[in-house]
Amino acid sequence: MTFNPQSSESSMLTSRETLLSTLETLPDALFVVDDATTIVYANASAQTMLGTTQEALVGNSFWCLAPHLVSTALYQAVLKARQTQKLTDVEYRSPVTQTWFHAQISPTGVGLAVLFQENTEPTQCQDALRQSEQRYRDLLEHSAERVAMLTPEGLILEISQRPLTDAQVQLEEVLGKPLTAVSWWSSVPHAQRQLGAAIEQARQGVTVRFEARVCPHPGRYLDLAVTLTPHCAANQQVEYLLCTGFDITQYKHVEEELRTVLDTMPQFVWVRRPDGSIAYYNRRKLDYAHMMAEQCTEDEWLQHLPPADRQCIQGMWQGMWHTALRTDITHDEAASLQFVHPEDRERVLALQCQAFETGEPYEFEYRLRERQPGTYRWFLARGVPLRNEEGQIVQWFGTCTDIQRQKQTEDALRQSQERVNHLMSSSVIGIFFAEGDVVVKGNNTFLRMTGYNQDELCQRCINWSDFTLPASKPSLFQRAHQELVVQQDTTPFEAELMCKDGSRLDVLMGGVAFHGEVLQGIGFVLDNSARKELEQRKDHFLGMVSHELKTPLTSLKLQTQLLRKQLGKQGIYNADTVLSRMEAQLNMVTRLVGELLDLSKIQAGTLEYAQETVNLDDVLQEVVEIVQQMQTTHTIVVHRAASPPLLVGDKDRLEQMVLNLISNAIKYSPGANTIEVDSKASEEAVTLSVHDQGIGIPQEQREKIFERFYRAVAPHQRAFPGLGMGLYIVAEIVKYHGGSITMESEMGKGSTFQVTLPLKRT
Repeated sequence: MTFNPQSSESSMLTSRETLLSTLETLPDALFVVDDATTIVYANASAQTMLGTTQEALVGNSFWCLAPHLVSTALYQAVLKARQTQKLTDVEYRSPVTQTWFHAQISPTGVGLAVLFQENTEPTQCQDALRQSEQRYRDLLEHSAERVAMLTPEGLILEISQRPLTDAQVQLEEVLGKPLTAVSWWSSVPHAQRQLGAAIEQARQGVTVRFEARVCPHPGRYLDLAVTLTPHCAANQQVEYLLCTGFDITQYKHVEEELRTVLDTMPQFVWVRRPDGSIAYYNRRKLDYAHMMAEQCTEDEWLQHLPPADRQCIQGMWQGMWHTALRTDITHDEAASLQFVHPEDRERVLALQCQAFETGEPYEFEYRLRERQPGTYRWFLARGVPLRNEEGQIVQWFGTCTDIQRQKQTEDALRQSQERVNHLMSSSVIGIFFAEGDVVVKGNNTFLRMTGYNQDELCQRCINWSDFTLPASKPSLFQRAHQELVVQQDTTPFEAELMCKDGSRLDVLMGGVAFHGEVLQGIGFVLDNSARKELEQRKDHFLGMVSHELKTPLTSLKLQTQLLRKQLGKQGIYNADTVLSRMEAQLNMVTRLVGELLDLSKIQAGTLEYAQETVNLDDVLQEVVEIVQQMQTTHTIVVHRAASPPLLVGDKDRLEQMVLNLISNAIKYSPGANTIEVDSKASEEAVTLSVHDQGIGIPQEQREKIFERFYRAVAPHQRAFPGLGMGLYIVAEIVKYHGGSITMESEMGKGSTFQVTLPLKRT
């Protein structure tokens, strides 16, 4: 038999047409796909099933054009048939139409032939399979997470309902399509690139985890923690990928809020990975690093590092980290060392490396460079590890707090403590500490003054009452205690203390208090005995001198008066004027001597007072007449009380009081010509006011004018005579009579002294 090529070709065409005609008449859908699962042929039933034409199907991916046929079970059957080159059967339910299919996959010369039959009458075994399939579908549809089954190329085989709801799309719109092409990934290019790179890694058999922000539909964003897990067959070939996405949007919001809070903190805040490399810096740290980077070049700080560290850092920058001499220093640590004080760098690096090796928290102080080169500030660095449930370190969290002021305060406190120690060791001032009425501590000077010792202090057996004399004025210590309670300090005052051996010690005391559960105080004691003895000697001397001067002055005054009268009888009137002036000067000297004598008696406590009923108006009239005769430069204007004020006292001392006030008013108002004296009486007291229009008294001197020997005049005003005793004596006389004295003054406009005395009760 002779072979005819033309006849053979014609026969083959006829056979092909017959085969195609036969396939077209099949009631079941038939697809022929190549090794890339691209459709080569689809019969009429397949076209009808998909609702499209042959031309639209051929040349396109089966998985993309047949979404309601796509499932993981079908995909695995296709893989099995391709690998074994044997007929493979699979029964599954369409996730789109919920229709059960029975698929037969047969190897062909061009790839695979896939025949689909609808299966509506399952066997008992098939029924169990369908129930299992139903539970699987229910699990996907009601899963709270976002789960998808992908081909190694990233095509969607199955997907849970949650991501479809997020994107507001139907299942058939995404099945068989690349996950990277669906809207929630494709609308965010950065996330799409992340997913594409992850799929490439996962198809190599590597589990990939990453975080991404996707956009399911316009106006809504989700933060997902994505895991791509490859599923491998027995031959270690990846069959499919399991993609899970956990919604971490709320966590991310909290994280962003936390980062916002961290960015507003004045501390440097950082997060390190387990290997010590930096994962996060807050804004304060970034601003500091940026500021310092603008001022410091590489050469400027590298030269301060040890040669080994310098070579290590340079090796990192050149991409030769593995050749560096030290492998326990990270790039971030090396870059930060440039701003650390040269004396602290080695210590800082050693402590950090030790912490990362042991996994123990650390805390240390060090100095960081400021904007101006050569200046540094102190910082406190803290670092703690964060561990997972297995105890492994997943992160390090740390802060750097500016403690420059704290260090300055510590230095100041240390210096203050040193000064306190020097003060406590003083051999001049006695210092003691008290809690309530118990003296708990004292320096050696205080103990030496009082005769006690440290053992008695430690036993807390020394009370404040032990120092108080039985005859002491209680009001003095009560007033000091009241000042401590109210204003936490007391005005220094003179007192007499009882020592341990019963002797008495004149002291000058002061103190400060601290309020708490128990009133605590610090007392200062200065031995005043030497000064008191000196004052007593001075007062005794003044008294003696005054007494010795008074006798010849009195005799001289009488002789001058007698001489003036005799010369007047002889008609020598010029001598009368001269002698009158002499008598006035003698009166002034006599008055000064009298005041000195009174002063010494006041200090000695021997000034005597008479007790009689005194009409203050009569006293006022007598004094004004005397002064007016002696002082013709000023007119004394008197405003008397409506009724004569009567009081019990010493008439001579009251005259002395009024005389001193009026004399002072005249003396300190040289430019005026009037002195006003007012007397007002009530049922309880009489008030006497003396007003001048003189130079006035400065504000800072008004509290001292009633002290002895104090004169409220400036150095250029020394022309005003006096020894500063008049107002002191006035105050003592007023005090004895149970009254009070006040003063108001205005510079350049004059002063007013007001005395209030209690009246005689009838």
